[in-house]
Amino acid sequence: MPRTLVKDALAATAPRDSILLQGWVRTRRDAKAFSFVEVNDGSSLKGLQVIVDATLPDYAAVARAHTGTSVEVHGRLVASQGAGQQWEVVAEKFTVVGEADATYPLQKKGHTMEFLRGIAHLRPRSNLFGAVFRVRSRLAYAIHQFFQERGFVYVHTPIITASDCEGAGELFRVSTLDPAKPPRTADGAVDYGQDFFAKQAYLTVSGQLEGETFACALSNIYTFGPTFRAENSHTSRHASEFWMIEPEMAFCDLQGDMAVAEEFVKYLIRDARTHCAADLEFFAKFVDKDLLTRLDFVLERPFQRCSYTEAIDLLAKAGRKWEHPVAWGDNLQSEHERYLAEEHFKCPVTLFDYPRTLKPFYMRVNDDGRTVRAMDLLVPGIGEIIGGSQREERLEILRENLAEHHLSEKDYWWYLDLRRYGTVPHAGFGLGFERMLMFVTGVANIRDVIPFARTPGSADF
Repeated sequence: MPRTLVKDALAATAPRDSILLQGWVRTRRDAKAFSFVEVNDGSSLKGLQVIVDATLPDYAAVARAHTGTSVEVHGRLVASQGAGQQWEVVAEKFTVVGEADATYPLQKKGHTMEFLRGIAHLRPRSNLFGAVFRVRSRLAYAIHQFFQERGFVYVHTPIITASDCEGAGELFRVSTLDPAKPPRTADGAVDYGQDFFAKQAYLTVSGQLEGETFACALSNIYTFGPTFRAENSHTSRHASEFWMIEPEMAFCDLQGDMAVAEEFVKYLIRDARTHCAADLEFFAKFVDKDLLTRLDFVLERPFQRCSYTEAIDLLAKAGRKWEHPVAWGDNLQSEHERYLAEEHFKCPVTLFDYPRTLKPFYMRVNDDGRTVRAMDLLVPGIGEIIGGSQREERLEILRENLAEHHLSEKDYWWYLDLRRYGTVPHAGFGLGFERMLMFVTGVANIRDVIPFARTPGSADF
């Protein structure tokens, strides 16, 4: 008999004479002549109640069905006699597949987030993390759906690279050299010419540069994959390994870039509201009571566009004492971004035209020479959720930018070729998948929206 998932059983429109359930025991209540066993298989937030009559030949197995035990149930799907559920299963055969004793860490009680991070291999079985990872799965699907519906080509950019897109130097080195006895050059430096790739190689911080090469051939492309930052940050918003969505669009300027980014954010929120309603309601009840209001806030209001220079002026006139003083040429902090979205404009905000000195080498320089065609999308509760720009398509100016950032043309020869041969205006952006998940679920720590968090000092699972 084919297995029926709990979510499908709960959504049934009619009773069934025969059904097979397989999952894990959440709770068990024993009465005189029968037992109630709640079974959950991870397909939904709710479990399905199974009634096991004491007259069954294998009823003795129920005594071994502790919380965490895996079970198999053959039975009938019938209308529930109790409140709060439409269906329940009357067992005709009840089998314990894998036992779990009293040492099972996820007993029916409250657990701290810190405790659950210490059992990352088991936490997906909890209500909270089951919901998080169902939403993660659905939004991953929605990402592909958004771009595929609009004719974008999915490109797999390399995880191992020799170039640093951001120029920040926060890179994990990839090497096969013996760390105890590496080969040396004549001047005593490590000879990376003898390494696997005959040069220094790293885990990628972004697929953008490689993505640009495909945009300059296939027009509209996107990447969606893991990226890595070796920054020694212990905040709730940073991880060393995370996933990025990075579209690149040929024949596109900053205005077009902002339009796609704004549409993308709304699309993902709308998809989650439609397809993850039960899980979002759970988050709103137990994680963040303002979650649904905040999501609808972004859905219902158009983005307000504001230049960086205008934003600095607004912040300076706000009559507030900022923890981080406001000055033109400085990065905006979370307190500034949230003020703009939550209090001043009272809607999501797209900031654009940032100071040239704040941004990487690849962003297109404006005619004023002081600013670049960069943009950030700000949403309430989080601040920046997307960063992007129109890319510098002019060869000579790109060469000047490389020199200003002390980057070698030799290392970026292939990137410069894109400007030598058939250059076009093009633009793109990056959305950190985990940041988006934090916004959609209300979960406050990035460690709790990724299956196995990689942070400084932590790679246990």
